[in-house]
Amino acid sequence: MSIIQTIKSNPGLKKFVHWTLIPRGQARPRKWVKWFVNPFFHKVERGSKINWYTRMDVLPFNSFELGKGSTIEDFSTINNGVGPIKIGQYSRVGISNVLIGPVTIGNHVILAQNIVMSGLNHGYEDVTKPIHEQPVTTSPITIEDDSWIGANVVVTAGVTIGKHSVIAAGAVVTKSIPPFSIAVGNPARVIKQYDAASGEWKRV
Repeated sequence: MSIIQTIKSNPGLKKFVHWTLIPRGQARPRKWVKWFVNPFFHKVERGSKINWYTRMDVLPFNSFELGKGSTIEDFSTINNGVGPIKIGQYSRVGISNVLIGPVTIGNHVILAQNIVMSGLNHGYEDVTKPIHEQPVTTSPITIEDDSWIGANVVVTAGVTIGKHSVIAAGAVVTKSIPPFSIAVGNPARVIKQYDAASGEWKRV
């Protein structure tokens, strides 16, 4: 049995190890984890940039990757506590974005401002327990290459936004969007798609 399996199979040991990584009731890892552990577990490629005021709630037990030439702007929050986060090459995570894994962002993706993407959902079914004491579930979010997500968009768990798609500002995306589409509204709906035969974007 590996050391990770040993920790996971022992609730008391798991709780202790978790406490050594994160203060009780918090999401941000302890500074020693950020300084001395994460650099050996996560991949940040040359030419990428994480701005100074980004909040990195990043831990070693799930992966974090930032591709070549990509940027995470100030006041964003990156949290891989319940799932990995992978950001491809030449992509931009705009000011005040919140990414809670599992989230995968492709290459040449533009995320505008104040976007929330969360691959996590809280359980609520047991009415005898507070919601924060109930199990969480995860379902991956995927943003494919060349897409543009407008300001104040919310993307919910399990959604895939297809290649070269545009999500209009303020949309709430609860279902997957096919490639080469433009989607608007709450819940988001596709209003245009690219027609390869004519070379035009057509209303649907």
